[in-house]
Amino acid sequence: MLRFLTAGESHGQALVVIVEGLPAGLPIVESQIQAELARRRLGFGRGPRMRFEVDEITLTAGIRHGRTLGSPVAIEIKNTEWERWSEEMSPAPGAPSSVLSTPRPGHADLVGMQKYGFDDARDVLERASARETAARVVAGSLAKALLAELGTSILSHTVQLGDVRASVDDRPGIGDRDAIDADEVRCFDATTSTSMVAAIKAAAKAGDSLGGIAEVLAFGVPLGLGSHVHWDRKIDGMLAQAIMSIQAIKGVEIGQGFEQAGQPGSTAHDAITYDPSQGAESGGFVRSTARAGGIEGGMTTGGLLSIRAAMKPLATLNRPVLETVDVATKASTVSFKERTDVTAVPAMGVVAEAMVAVVLATESLRKFGGDSMAELIRNRDSFIEHLGETPSAAQRS
Repeated sequence: MLRFLTAGESHGQALVVIVEGLPAGLPIVESQIQAELARRRLGFGRGPRMRFEVDEITLTAGIRHGRTLGSPVAIEIKNTEWERWSEEMSPAPGAPSSVLSTPRPGHADLVGMQKYGFDDARDVLERASARETAARVVAGSLAKALLAELGTSILSHTVQLGDVRASVDDRPGIGDRDAIDADEVRCFDATTSTSMVAAIKAAAKAGDSLGGIAEVLAFGVPLGLGSHVHWDRKIDGMLAQAIMSIQAIKGVEIGQGFEQAGQPGSTAHDAITYDPSQGAESGGFVRSTARAGGIEGGMTTGGLLSIRAAMKPLATLNRPVLETVDVATKASTVSFKERTDVTAVPAMGVVAEAMVAVVLATESLRKFGGDSMAELIRNRDSFIEHLGETPSAAQRS
């Protein structure tokens, strides 16, 4: 089982992520982790912090000479702004220079203050901040490294920004990742990208924000990850939970989920054919369409896995229009601005990739097992070798 834990606040000294369960012998390249963190800062419409923020990582445990040891991996992401915030966010006894008593609508501020008994919104917003997703991307980069050894690759692209939507009929392939990242909004369709950029500029001029949808695609996913047996082992449920845990995500769709809801059953499903030339990884069984998103009955089919994440417009705006209440005086006021982007949908896709990678890596380890990468790959190869065999009556009995 693979699991990870993050710690740290937005303006704290550092973010820390601990990843437990990685097999021994997994190659880890620090520059690849840095590259994934750089991808998280991509996208037209981001705030100024993305231009000067550098995610400086330190590999502190669990890796020796470029390979995992089988022990927990710990990685620190230094906060380059710490010097400016060292007094305000000091862990030493004392008091802040000011108290934020006006919670921002659409954020965790008010309910967090009520739940934990705080009088200062900063005690909530620092941890609730999407800055935490940097640590998730680090965990996801380790999961991606494991999946790469199993032949699984993941990418994301923006399919909707505001009310501008790209056609998903022409999906990118894994070889298109660099081209997608080079696009201003990480959209695969150049014409739609231009319209998305125009929508962002209009929202920025109005001091407003935009939400949207990113799609994550996973290629070469092993057949049989997840289970039909228990509710908490169904991989679509695990993926939905992982995606919904990302800040500002309000909806998840697997395959053509919402479109299928309005279709008759005769056209909504993926027909099955048999073609032994298609390769051992699928046992020779083929689905010519991908309407189910690569998942049936809570298990991966071995086909293309697709999942979409819907992000709400960011709740901190560049103009003070959202009404709130000062919790100390109970007087009406407007929401303060901590810092914000016009949109973070392009970057959200990278975070969603990380969460999908963690789920797929976790279930790959559960399915195949092994304390070392060599053992894991042997077990995977044995499963594929016997995948096309039909159980005999004696085996069934």
